[in-house]
Amino acid sequence: MRRALKWLIGIGAVVAVLLVVAAIALPRLVDTPRVQAMIAGSATQAIGRPVKFESLSVRLFPLPAVELHKLEVAEDPQFGTSPFLTLETGRVYLRLRPLFSGRVEFGDITLERPRIALIQHADGHLNVASLAPASESRTVSRPGRSGGGAGGAAAAVVSQVKIVGGAVTYVALGKGSAPTPYRIESLDLTLTSQASQLNVKGTLRVNPGDLLVRLTDGVVALNGARAPLEAPVRGRVGIEGKDIEPLVAAAGPTPAIAGPIKGDLTLGGTLGAPRASGTVELASLRVTKTAAGCPEPKRRTLSLGALKLAGASWDGARLQSRPTTTSLAGGTISTNLTATLDRGVHVQLGELTIKGLPAQKVLVDFLCEGYAVTGPLDLTGGLSASASDLWNTLDGSGRLKLGPGRVVGPQALALIDTLTRITGVVSSVLAADVPRALTSSPVDFESITGTYQITNGVVTTRDLLYTSRDLKVGVVGNYGLASGRMNLDLRVQHARGELRAHLAGSAASPTIKVDPSSVTTNVSREELETGVQDLLKRFRRR
Repeated sequence: MRRALKWLIGIGAVVAVLLVVAAIALPRLVDTPRVQAMIAGSATQAIGRPVKFESLSVRLFPLPAVELHKLEVAEDPQFGTSPFLTLETGRVYLRLRPLFSGRVEFGDITLERPRIALIQHADGHLNVASLAPASESRTVSRPGRSGGGAGGAAAAVVSQVKIVGGAVTYVALGKGSAPTPYRIESLDLTLTSQASQLNVKGTLRVNPGDLLVRLTDGVVALNGARAPLEAPVRGRVGIEGKDIEPLVAAAGPTPAIAGPIKGDLTLGGTLGAPRASGTVELASLRVTKTAAGCPEPKRRTLSLGALKLAGASWDGARLQSRPTTTSLAGGTISTNLTATLDRGVHVQLGELTIKGLPAQKVLVDFLCEGYAVTGPLDLTGGLSASASDLWNTLDGSGRLKLGPGRVVGPQALALIDTLTRITGVVSSVLAADVPRALTSSPVDFESITGTYQITNGVVTTRDLLYTSRDLKVGVVGNYGLASGRMNLDLRVQHARGELRAHLAGSAASPTIKVDPSSVTTNVSREELETGVQDLLKRFRRR
């Protein structure tokens, strides 16, 4: 027992001596100035950009390594003078066996906290496109070692590169484009070389929004005859975020969109133009806006059911989903979504189908519209708009059916409510009274049906039909969603016959001109229109 203990102590002493000798000899074995020149020259030759660093040091533990401090890779002059990449610390591990033979061979590389500036020119080219070897030759001349010695050539091939805590910013130049507010942070990647491909795995976070992106089974197919950005890629991408509100808010103004997000995508395309496809789901989507016309609280939220993007695809500037589905208070919404992010967010809803949607949830509780109505809404058609100016850029067409329901808007002169009351106004002039059913609030109706065309926020219809127990109102004309301007021809069928009138002005201050030929009475046109305007004032006070 005592002899074994002596042997262990002896072995420990030998190991300690060897470690001390190695710590002393390593800087001598690694000719620091020579390795520094070799690394800078090799890197410059490999990527076609000047590479420099402030200092180099050698460390022994836990494995022998050369550390590069304050490294910079120059930018392509076409994109500016700031560095393309800055690196706090780059660690190049050394292979042990060649090292004790007096030769330096590189092993794995670790890049700590690199900062990469990704820039897109006005013509669409990226600054990374010019990263390429300075010549077709892959043989790099190494400076000789002065004074003789045991130095040999260093192997430039590495088997693995790790990026720890990286960050990427993106800027688009020209065409009046503002710098994107998005950035990649906490970039942790492992790249492993294997035959003619590069295996990639890791995670990153997109901010603002703290959206976690996880890459697995990533492969970049390498081919020396092709530019790096043309290399095909494939892999699996998972995304997960607790709330997308900061992510969406960075793209433009209100309304605010919030909710948790989760997705599973398949990666394809090329390194320069990647694509992703799969499924994305927001478990509970909330849309919030502040409406000046609402009573307190002014800030209103519309809560939808799970929003599912099935068959979603992303190609860098366009998101598509066929179909996109969600629900609201028992009603269902289905559409083919296309969102483009080139110079602002533009959204297109194709093959839009709405079934049984309670209109009051949107018009009354969320928008507080003065012309609000209740009842189940069925709609088919399509819509498109720019997120920055929704009401003035809205385009689309379709067919709708609403009801049975009630007109409940507090402003009697709002569009649908005004149409409902026209017959009551005329009847009061003719019969010197106002029917009780038409002055009560709310006003019941059986249905509102018709087709519509929207161009730049102006709705045009040629067959809108309002039907209640006492009257039918046919509407032809247009209405501005943002301005409230109206230019509508009305044909009102009631118990005493038919009335034709023209509705103009705005929802807040309309004017009505009655066609005298449609009124079979001794009342003059002037008396009729005066009476109409007096009654409209009475409705406004209500």
